[in-house]
Amino acid sequence: MSAPTPGSFGAGPFGVGAFGTAPPIAGASAFLQRMSDGTLKQINPFTGTQVWTVPGRARRPLRAPEPATTAPLTDELRTGACAFCPEHYRQTPPEKARLVTGTQGERMIRHLRADQLFDTVADFRRIPNLFEIVSFDYWQLNYGHQLAPAQREAMADYLSTDAGRAHVAALVERRTQQPWAHMSQADREAHVEDFFGGGHDVIVARRHYPDDAENDGQLASSGTLTPDEHDSYLRFTIDAQRDLYATNPYVRYVAVFQNWLRPAGASFDHLHKQLVAIDERGMQAELEIQRARANPNVYNEFAVDYAAQHNLTVTENDHAVAFAGFGHRYPTLEIFSRSERPQPWLHSTTELRGMSDLIHALHAASGPGVPCNEEWHHKPPDGDVPMPWRVLIKWRLSTIAGFEGGTKIYLNTIDPQTLRDIVTADLLRLREQGAIADTLRIGPECARVPNSLRYNPAVRRTPRPDAAFPSLYGPG
Repeated sequence: MSAPTPGSFGAGPFGVGAFGTAPPIAGASAFLQRMSDGTLKQINPFTGTQVWTVPGRARRPLRAPEPATTAPLTDELRTGACAFCPEHYRQTPPEKARLVTGTQGERMIRHLRADQLFDTVADFRRIPNLFEIVSFDYWQLNYGHQLAPAQREAMADYLSTDAGRAHVAALVERRTQQPWAHMSQADREAHVEDFFGGGHDVIVARRHYPDDAENDGQLASSGTLTPDEHDSYLRFTIDAQRDLYATNPYVRYVAVFQNWLRPAGASFDHLHKQLVAIDERGMQAELEIQRARANPNVYNEFAVDYAAQHNLTVTENDHAVAFAGFGHRYPTLEIFSRSERPQPWLHSTTELRGMSDLIHALHAASGPGVPCNEEWHHKPPDGDVPMPWRVLIKWRLSTIAGFEGGTKIYLNTIDPQTLRDIVTADLLRLREQGAIADTLRIGPECARVPNSLRYNPAVRRTPRPDAAFPSLYGPG
């Protein structure tokens, strides 16, 4: 594949001159190729996925239309629209933790009993998934794994009250479609252990609708949180991720993801993340480890730096950088941590806030009407090469169909440059409104500094000349 024409990807709302133009990175494959008719061919540098963006199909609608009918919001609907809402705490499995905010600030409460559920209002809750992907039985039967002492103590405490016993009995009946009274004691114990030792958790936000919503068509998404709320959401999720690794030695990877709206796989239109512990690294991580072994600096060279050279950088701060991704089946925004530490739970609070502000801003720019998946990728604990933490936000605007299945060439209706233009314009508007962090640098404000990701200790970051570097010939 021939290299793209220099400057062919630089046009945007700021003009070519504002973004600047530059030839592709030396030694990099041509991951982007613009054809004469306008078709953009893309290759993902980590998976090899082939993607085309065809000009005619790019005219398809971006955001989903507003619901045809809406109902005014009542107080009852605001707090009880679905099983994840605050009025229905007992419709979900026993909590592992909740985050609450009071006069003393933010605090974590772990393993509440059933008779304590309504004593506080949770900003975020960590609950087991009632219909988990990998159950506790999987770990027990395949590895002989048992509940940790703290988990067994939490289970005994929960079952010590009538309310707790009734709660778990109702949940088991709902999941199995079998009467609790007809189950053997061994079956009952096995089902209850799932709730306290399982590896598939859900992080549920408090609101189903924004506080200022007037009808049931206005949903509370990641982007409608405040920057502070999103930071709490992110840190609370990372605590759960760390805990799933810490309590099960057979876990090799904890996948973290968020499905927003039903076209993206969500069962409820209520903001939540999911975490799933598995005993494999997963194909994506295995592919990336192979790439990183061959080129330890691949995330700088073939991701962040390559995107910057093609003017795809969308926003950044001192701790993270985001760009319009290429080689993805769906329009994708990629956010990379610049931390030297490879995993989220090792980041400082300042580094986490940097990542949170970018993720939040890009969700706000996407808007609550766009179905999307948020995927987290991090270095597996048993990985042997440096890898940065990164988050992908994928807009689920199309459906994989027969052409893709037959050719393994995927049609993405929005090319990276158009995605960049849409998102940077929205970010500028949102920053002006004070809806996102004011520390973000957007579009042409971003510095294209090579090797800005610090995950690879072998790479020395050399600053580019700027006003701080005097001319060898004196003042200009």
